[in-house]
Amino acid sequence: MEKIKVIPLGGLEQIGLNMTVFEYEDEIIIVDCGLSFPTEDMLGIDLVIPDVTYLKQNREKIKGFFITHGHEDHIGALPYILKEVNAPIFATSLTMGLIEHKLKEHKIDTLIDRIIVDFGCAVRVGQMSVEFIKTNHSIVDAAALAIYSPAGVVIHTGDFKVDYTPVYGDAIDLQRFAELGKKGVLALLCDSTNAERPGFTASEKTLGKTFDSIFHEHENRRIIVATFASNVDRVQQIINTASAYGRKVVVEGRSMVNIIQTAMELNRLSVPDNTLIEGDEILSYPAEKTVIITTGSQGESMAALSRMANGTHRKIKISPMDTVIFSSHPIPGNEKAVTKVINELLLKGAEVIFQDTHVSGHACQEEIKLIYTLTQPKYAIPVHGEYKHLLAQEKIAKELGMTSDRIFILRSGNVLELSENEAGITGDVPCGAIYVDGLGVGDVGTTVMRERQNLAEDGIVFVTLVIDGYTGEYLAGPTITSRGFIYMKEAEDLLEEATILVTEKLEKLRGQGVSDWGRLKGAIKDVLGDFFRKKTKRNPMILSVFEEV
Repeated sequence: MEKIKVIPLGGLEQIGLNMTVFEYEDEIIIVDCGLSFPTEDMLGIDLVIPDVTYLKQNREKIKGFFITHGHEDHIGALPYILKEVNAPIFATSLTMGLIEHKLKEHKIDTLIDRIIVDFGCAVRVGQMSVEFIKTNHSIVDAAALAIYSPAGVVIHTGDFKVDYTPVYGDAIDLQRFAELGKKGVLALLCDSTNAERPGFTASEKTLGKTFDSIFHEHENRRIIVATFASNVDRVQQIINTASAYGRKVVVEGRSMVNIIQTAMELNRLSVPDNTLIEGDEILSYPAEKTVIITTGSQGESMAALSRMANGTHRKIKISPMDTVIFSSHPIPGNEKAVTKVINELLLKGAEVIFQDTHVSGHACQEEIKLIYTLTQPKYAIPVHGEYKHLLAQEKIAKELGMTSDRIFILRSGNVLELSENEAGITGDVPCGAIYVDGLGVGDVGTTVMRERQNLAEDGIVFVTLVIDGYTGEYLAGPTITSRGFIYMKEAEDLLEEATILVTEKLEKLRGQGVSDWGRLKGAIKDVLGDFFRKKTKRNPMILSVFEEV
């Protein structure tokens, strides 16, 4: 019996890091290659990408990366992963345009083959082929993928919603989903992000009226709109409304500028003549005749809106005559950062609007039911979401008549084997998160993260000792200093007591003939660690520095 393996390397248990492997015999295709952004406890980390050890072990099998859409959690890891695993990329027009920017930034654009695929077309790679199906999402050119193999057809929805009146392009191709359902679908991997929400997701176009109302009510104020850089349809509606009210538009934020430029070049964004102006020109126009579209809707510390809010933006200063619109919902985990930016804006006198100015790009329960009903899959594999989201979709599938033995809630790294007659998890492959810190990829592991956390929470204590290289005698010290642990001037007694303890311990060890630096440093760490725990209830990192003269 023919079997196909489904192996998620990310996109489960969390929002982001989306990456799924489909393997038939000795051939592999990969759907999406996304990143996630660091949480508060990932100190110093810039990005998180999937562990692709399994792909590196099976390089010769890989036929290509198939990308559903251009969001960072689906394309952001490509420049890093492609340096480890070089394979062709298949994507729709705007998605490929955004990928091009990333590959050029990393100077690998000449090394990677890239193939633009139209909706309704299928690409054959070995014994498998992949068809791109038109869907709707909060970015243009989003696609679902139908993966054909001798074992059967597997549909991966990507991130999607059912939008009958999209701002750009056609509505989702429900007819194609139905046609595939009639022919027989082995498995459906369906977006779970909004599986807890009843009803339907509102059309993106409904926000046009909201923006019109806000612009009408604030005709005498400058308007600043923060949204996701990749939400091209949202940007289109903001530009349309600004043009209707005779306002000039400034775009702030590097990612926003790049995406808008790419969308315009590919005719995915229409901007009326003489509407866009450069940031340096904004002072040449009355404030009430300008609109600023900016990044930073998630409270990112280095994003343009955050810099406006804290007063560090070079060009734009917030005033009481500004109205700031947050046209997004905080991603889980970003609530505190968003609230901080809102409070900073309010303190500067700006009006902030964050209610009813966003619609989701993900399907709610009724849309998920529709896709299941059209495709009639033999097996259900909820993807894209935290565990609670996956469980919510499992409940939907059961309501539609699917039994528990046909629904698989996977963990990253699980190997699920599917055939017409049976399905089951048959093993696991290496998986996890790889940290990107500056130019370093994977060189910061859990040990380093623990040390950074320790430094952040309890600081560091230095013990300096000068030793005679010939006799082994202690010529100076021990001297104890600290950073981020205690305020030195107010802790002289504590440090003096600590110095006496270390001196006594070192003298005792010297009397025993101990001269090995490793043992001496270990003894200092033990003595001071116990002492500071008892005296301060803290556990600073203790670093001994020996200088030989």
